[in-house]
Amino acid sequence: MSREPFPPSITQTAFDCPHCGAYTTQYWFEVYANMRDKNGTPFFPDANQRNQITESLTKSDELKLKFIELYNKLDSGLIFWEKGYHRTIDKVACNLNLSQCYNCDKVAVWVHRNLIHPNKKCGVLPNDDLPAEIIRDYEEARGILNDSPRGAAALLRLCVQKLCIHLGEKGKNIDDDIASLVSKGLNPLVQKSLDIVRVIGNEAVHPGVLDLKDDRDTAIQLLGLINCIADRMISDPKKVDEIYGNLPQNKLEAIENRDIRRGKTE
Repeated sequence: MSREPFPPSITQTAFDCPHCGAYTTQYWFEVYANMRDKNGTPFFPDANQRNQITESLTKSDELKLKFIELYNKLDSGLIFWEKGYHRTIDKVACNLNLSQCYNCDKVAVWVHRNLIHPNKKCGVLPNDDLPAEIIRDYEEARGILNDSPRGAAALLRLCVQKLCIHLGEKGKNIDDDIASLVSKGLNPLVQKSLDIVRVIGNEAVHPGVLDLKDDRDTAIQLLGLINCIADRMISDPKKVDEIYGNLPQNKLEAIENRDIRRGKTE
């Protein structure tokens, strides 16, 4: 039996989170403002800045790793907290408030009594293990799905293309990418998922291009398929690697020796 919904409200300290949908406690924050330096504008890192840091990165470069983490957060388009430093407060932002969900920690933005961010979205949430760039496109597709299902489907095909690139493929032709992944031992379930994307996406339509035949159901299906692919190709291996890495060192050495012996006998 479904429960009664508790829509987000500026007058409540618990409601259905506009990000994760959980009914839980919401923490409210006032907003204070300090003027930027003269002629200063908001900062967003460009590809050149990211590449310069990445190319000079070593495992010991903790500061650079923190910059990459910050850039990934900025690319996600989500609101997040960074450590503040004491400065004189210039202004108090009235009629502007933030709420933070106890369950997912994500932040919502309110102007007067109206929820501004996130906008009402449709479909399942993205897999958290997807790259930030893909999550951003995925969430944008969820946000426009009702108003423009064709636009949402085009964005989601672009997500599939970027996901193939993330998995080590060229991302130019999904058929070629599937064939390459199959040769590397692709999970049959993922192969089926990619083939479904290819077929319902109309093989003549390039990623990111509108298809006149797309509808709301197509976009909803694409949301689920992207998560299915991410589950099998990113999340599941990540979980197994984490558990494997926590095995006792002597057990890991025994496994390595076993594999070496097996390799010599084959």
